[in-house]
Amino acid sequence: MAKIPDPLVLMLERMLANPPDATHPVLLAGPTASGKSALALALARAQGRIIVNADALQVYDMWRILSARPDADDCAQVPHYLYGTVGREQDWSVGHWLRAVSRLLEQHRNAIIVGGTGLYFRALTEGLVEIPPIPAEIRRQADTLLDAEGAASLLQQLDPQTRAQIDVANPARVQRAWEVLHATGTGLATWQARTPPPVLPLSQATALVMRPDVGWLNDRIDSRFTKMMEQGALQEARAALPFWSPRAPWAKAIGAPELIAHLQGQISLSQAQQAATLATRQYAKRQRTWFRNRMKGWTGLVQ
Repeated sequence: MAKIPDPLVLMLERMLANPPDATHPVLLAGPTASGKSALALALARAQGRIIVNADALQVYDMWRILSARPDADDCAQVPHYLYGTVGREQDWSVGHWLRAVSRLLEQHRNAIIVGGTGLYFRALTEGLVEIPPIPAEIRRQADTLLDAEGAASLLQQLDPQTRAQIDVANPARVQRAWEVLHATGTGLATWQARTPPPVLPLSQATALVMRPDVGWLNDRIDSRFTKMMEQGALQEARAALPFWSPRAPWAKAIGAPELIAHLQGQISLSQAQQAATLATRQYAKRQRTWFRNRMKGWTGLVQ
């Protein structure tokens, strides 16, 4: 069962002293290893709420340990939705997630939507345009270009408006924009300008973003990956090895590429653990930057 970290106990007490409106959903965002799942569980128990996943890796069924999914004891206490429900062979995107959450909110206005995937929260509270599916051939062309020439080649082919708006340092975002342009003939920025009203405007939710002390968070990250190894993270990676595809969405689980590299004989186990811990710290830093820049209208939860 998830134990709420000691520095967050006071935070929970303050929240319950002035509890969120029980008729509004709660949005709880936070970087990896910040204790947001434990905080969500404590709040859900106190207010009789359900919990809905907003983490792009916790949806996959193969990553119970590496994605730090809530365990069976947690799920027995409070209903949890969209955890471990997607197989590696299934298509899954922010659009799939948004449609699933929309259906859940129709039935459960008291949901706590918790996770660290900023794009999910942005789609929920700002809207998401439905872009036609990308044909497999276009995706193969993008993969080939990315391998041969790098993301800079794809970036040069984008329309100026899209190039000015996307995260050009993120190869996955650049590739997605290239695929949209070549599949539809319309730039991603133009598509996004057609975004419909959001499913859940911020004014209709209690929106909270965790801002933990960085030193405390890094210590948590270091100890958590060690615990994951003790719980069987290597065995989880070994089960995924026969199906490994580095560009697949499910393969983005932090720690998975490093453990796979060890299982393929490329690095030692110690090197894999060190690399995975470093990758987790870097990911948490990117999350904090996103939350700081994109969630200025959210209430910050400071330790």
